[in-house]
This record gives sequence, C-alpha cells and structure tokens, in this order.
Amino acid sequence: MDAVLQIGVGLAGLVCSAVFALRAQGASRIWRLFVFAGMLSWLVAEICWRVLGDASSVSLAPAPSVTAYFLPPTFVFVALLVLAGSSGALTVPPDGPIKHSVLTYVLDGVVAGTSFSLLVFMGLDGAVAGAAVPRSGSAPVALAYALLEAVVVVSATLITMRYQPDRPHRTNYLLLAGGVVVIAGSDRMVAYLHSVDETSGAVWAGIGFVLGPLLIAYSVLEWSPQPGSRRSREAMNWTQLVLPYSGFIGIAALFAFHVLQGQPPTAVMVWSTVALVLLVAARQVIAMHAQHLLMQRLVDAQRLLAHQVHHDSLTGLPNRLMFGRRLDSAMRDGRFVLIFVDLDDFKDVNDRFGHAAGDELLRAVGERLQRCVREPGTVARIGGDEFAILIDDDIEAPEVVADRLRVALRDPFAVHGSSVRVRASMGLVRTGVDEPMPSSDDLMRQADISMYAGKRLGKDTAVVYRPASGASTDFAVALRRAKGTVPDGFSLAYQPIVRLPEATVVAVEALARWTAPNGTQIPPETFVAAAEAAGLGADLDAMVLSLACGELKAAGVDVDLHVNIGAARLGNLDFEQELRRTLARCGIPPTRLVLEITETVPIVDIAEAAAEIARLDALGVRVALDDFGAGYNSLTYLHSLPVRVVKLDRGLAVGVEPNEDMTLYRSVIGLCHALGLEAVAEGIESPQQAQTVAEAGCRLAQGHLFGAPAPISALDESAVGECAGLPVDTP
Repeated sequence: MDAVLQIGVGLAGLVCSAVFALRAQGASRIWRLFVFAGMLSWLVAEICWRVLGDASSVSLAPAPSVTAYFLPPTFVFVALLVLAGSSGALTVPPDGPIKHSVLTYVLDGVVAGTSFSLLVFMGLDGAVAGAAVPRSGSAPVALAYALLEAVVVVSATLITMRYQPDRPHRTNYLLLAGGVVVIAGSDRMVAYLHSVDETSGAVWAGIGFVLGPLLIAYSVLEWSPQPGSRRSREAMNWTQLVLPYSGFIGIAALFAFHVLQGQPPTAVMVWSTVALVLLVAARQVIAMHAQHLLMQRLVDAQRLLAHQVHHDSLTGLPNRLMFGRRLDSAMRDGRFVLIFVDLDDFKDVNDRFGHAAGDELLRAVGERLQRCVREPGTVARIGGDEFAILIDDDIEAPEVVADRLRVALRDPFAVHGSSVRVRASMGLVRTGVDEPMPSSDDLMRQADISMYAGKRLGKDTAVVYRPASGASTDFAVALRRAKGTVPDGFSLAYQPIVRLPEATVVAVEALARWTAPNGTQIPPETFVAAAEAAGLGADLDAMVLSLACGELKAAGVDVDLHVNIGAARLGNLDFEQELRRTLARCGIPPTRLVLEITETVPIVDIAEAAAEIARLDALGVRVALDDFGAGYNSLTYLHSLPVRVVKLDRGLAVGVEPNEDMTLYRSVIGLCHALGLEAVAEGIESPQQAQTVAEAGCRLAQGHLFGAPAPISALDESAVGECAGLPVDTP
C-alpha cells in the first residue's frame, strides 16, 4: 500500500507538472519544468530501488537509483529559486508590518540548519544503513545527500521568511517549499526510528513520502489569490511567525521522545539543543525589539496624525477644530475673551511679493501673536489671513487686550528682504458668568460680526461685541431657539398691490418685521442676511410662508398673496414639499400665491432654477422676479427664467420726471409685455409717479401712495375702498 500510494501520487504530480507547464509561459513554465524533472527523477529512483532492490524494509539501492535520488532535491531547489526570483521575493525588500533585519535572517537560517543537522545526526546510523535516501549504504554518500537536503531546507525557509504577501505566486511557493520540507523531514525521521530500533513507526513516519509529493503536485496548479488581500496577509504572517520556531519545536519534541524511550542523549545532542535554545531566545529578543520599534512608530504616527488634524499645516498653530474644542471648554469653565483677528490688505502682500511671501508673513504673525498671549491662552489660525485668540480667566478689559495685540503687530515684518507693516481688524467678545451663554458658533459669529464692523469703520480697529445691543439682536439665535415656531417680536406686515388706474387692491405682499427683545427694530435686510449666513434661510422662508398663508386665510381677504423667498430655495425639493403642505393646510389655492425671488447672491445654476420655476408654475404658483433693475437681476434672467411677474425696482421711480423717464419706463414695461410678463412698479409714493407708470402702460403698482405696510387686520373693505378712490388719470 505504501508503494502504491507513493508511486501513484508521484505519477499524479508528474502529470500535473507536465500539463500546467505546457499551459504556462516564461518563468512560470521554467520552474514547473524543473518540478517535472524532479518528480520524474524521483519516480525513476523509486522504481529502480523497488524493482532492483530486495523486498526487505531496509534495502540498499542500486547505483542508478542512488544517482537518480540526488536529482529531485537539486531540480526542486532550482525550481524554488526560479519561482521566487520571478515573483520578486528575492529582490524586493521586506515591507511587512515587522521588517526583519539581516541578523534575523541569519538566525532563522542557523536555527533551521541546526535543527535539521541535529535530526540528521540523530538518525545517522539508520541513514548509513540505508533507511534514508539515497539508500546507498555509504557514509560519505549519505552525508553528501544530507548536506544537499539541508541546503534545500534552509534555503526554502529563508526564502519563505522573505516572501511578502503582495508578491504573486505565493501559494505556489508555499506548497512547493512545504512539500520539499515534508519529504526531507519524513526521510530523516525514518532514519532516526531505524537508528533507535523503532521500526514499527517507520511506516507512519514515512507518510511524508506521500504527503510531500501531493503538496508538490498542488503547487504546480494555477492559484490566483488577490495580492494583498486580508486572507493572503494573514496566511503569510502566520507562516512567517511560526516557521522560525517550527524546527526548534520539532527537535524539542524529538529530544523528549528520545529520552522517554530510554535512549541516552549524546553530548552533541545536548549542546546542540542548548545552542538551539540560545539561538531561539536571541531571535525572540530581536523580534521583540522590532515589535517595540513598530509600536513606537505607530505611536509616533498617531501623534503626528492627531497633530495634523488639530493644527494648521502652515503656521503650526491650532486650527478651527481644536480652537472650537478649547472654546467649548472655556465656556464651561468661566470667563474668557474671544478675539477674531483679520489682517488688513493682506491681498496686497500676495500681489506684491507672491504667495510664498504671504505664507512667510502668516507664519511670522502667528509666532508674534503666540508670544503675546500668555498660557493657558490659545492662538489659532482659522483660515486664510484670519486668526482667533482665546484668553482664559483674563481680568483685563477687552480693549486693553486688543491694544496689546496691536502694539505687538506694530513692528514691521521682514518679508523677502523688504519691510512690511501689518494692520489688523479685531472683533472681541467677552462673556461673563452671569450672562446667558450662547453656543460656540454664536460666539465665533459675534466676533466675526464685530471684526467686519471694525473694517467698515476704517480698518486697524478693535470692536467689542456688546451683549446689550448685540446678543439680544442676534436674529439667527432667536430663530434657532424658536425651533420652528415664530420667534418673539417677529411679525408680518402687508402692503397692497393695486391695479391702475382705479387703484383697486388685487394683491398684498407679506413683509417680515422683527423687533429685538431690547426694543430695537431691526431692518429686514439685516436679519434676513443674518439668517442666510447662519444657514437658516430656508427655515425663515418656510416660517414666513406658513404665517402669511394662515393670517390671510383667517382674515378672509380675497386677494393674491406675494411672499418673498431667497433665490437659494429654487431647486430645494424640501422647500417645495413644505410649500405644498402649507397651501393644503391653510386652504389657499396655488393660483393665489406669488413667490418673489429675492437675491442676496446671484443664481448660479440657471437651468436648475428654471426647472424649479416650471414645476411651481405647473402647480399653479406664479414666480415673480423682484427688484428688477437692481442687484443681480438682469435681462438674462428674463430670457432664461420662466417667471410670470416682474417687479420693477423702486429706484426707477425715485425722482421720476415725466418728460425724461417716460422712455425708460415704456421700454422696460414694453419688454415685459412682449415676453408675456406682468409688470409691477414698486416704490410709488406720489400721484405724479403713478400717473407716469400708468401712461407707460404699467397696470400694477405698489408703494406708500396706495398704503403703507400694515397688519393683516388693516386690510378690510374700508382700506380697499380708500385705495380705490385715489385719483389716477390716464389718457
């Protein structure tokens, strides 16, 4: 049965190597051909030994068989070198998680060589007697073959330790090397068992003569694992971790078996085992040192990454993220001063000296500010030429702190051989323990508002944010705290839109009004811009729409409703859904609603805005282009946006002279009529202006002449009648 299995597996390996060698090209074919040659020579040697030798368990092989036995390890050794060399395992430096030093490879080779040599020594008597390949019965020949096996085993071990997970054909190499090592180990175990007269276990020890060729047969198959995959890395890592100690473990087990069998250990065996222990210990110390270095590099990398995440790459100062965390901490602990610094005319430095000089100046400014701020204060670069300073537990007035910073920046900076003076505008916020604490974002916005207020005053200034007139008039905070409801002090006023010449009220425009908690009436353009800057523009528009529709329905006024929305809402599907829900909830027909597009920024995506207006028009909601003739509105919008109404800016009506401005009005209104658009003249404050726009062909008008913005309750039948009685004559 043993002979049948060995020859059968050998024939299978021979056929596999031949078939796959014919399919492959280049180096893949060459190493498979060497495997084929090795398997063929092995089968020839085995058949010659079994045919020409006797039938005893240990018989000497004839000379042809002895010669043939030297060929398999030689051919397979060449196959290993070709396979590893073509895959880059011999030339690419190790790049695994633990890089092995040259000393580590030397120790691995010495441990493997010592372990195999000790195994050869312990089974030397059996090998000389013919129990091990090449079964010559000659001690020199047996030693020569053992030396050849040792070279192959040690080389296979070292190459395996160097073979990295991302190299191709790793599975082929491991199977091939494993088959060679299994055959060599099994051969020496059979010789050892014969040396100690334990021939009963020789058959089981010789299982490697079946398993080894089977592994070699599998090695010639076309394995195609994904390089660098998790399974590939794990297999290689386990191989590299276990392999250096496998020989030592095997020898330790064999030494224990040898002693338990009552066999006296020789001095060579004892000292060789002691040497193995010392070698493995030294190898482990080196491995632990390499692991310690790896952990240190990981810790350093984590620290560097954390520093990069929380610090500005140019100045090395804390960035916005880290500054926000320290600001949150300061808000929990007590009093502090927050300073927002923006360099004045920094663009001139970039234009004059270049961006490299600008970067150099920013680093110098950061260093000077940092020297000026005592611990535990924080200086951070927020972005561009903006810095933020947090001074904890400062007892000085904010103005004194700002003066100290301005004095620090007063001395000129050396930039590319030139002297540059730097001025800065500063916004300061100081929060006391007895005052309601806003969020950190609110504080940063307050400091930013103060800084820009200083720039408007003439730059190189420091403006302190006053809670009495600042925090209480922060509309964004009030809107956020309302959480979807109407903020305190917020209301709507309605101004009529009339039809000329009879001045009949046909629509009303809802205008937002807000009175701050301190009694200050904040202009609409101010609190609307604040809401947009805080990202609450959509919330504000949805609230105004819902409030206007509800009040109009409750008042029972049967006129159209004009509501202002920001241009950014065009294309916002959430806002469109909220619009549908509001109309359905209030019972307002869509045809009675006109959405006026107000622009604080230009419309970027004209096509998307046009598509949204078309959807609203299909719903029945008309869209008006507000303040035409001012801001970003232009003739391009009239051509590209499918609006239904155009509201002419009040600037066209200021100082109207019938003889001089009639042509302008007629041109604009004529263009609107040609495009099928309704035109509404805004800012009509005198009968003369109303007469002019009516003669120009405009049939809709709005202004204080027809009624000032008032609560919805003022729009009753008497108010409508008063508007209808205005004398507006037309030809």
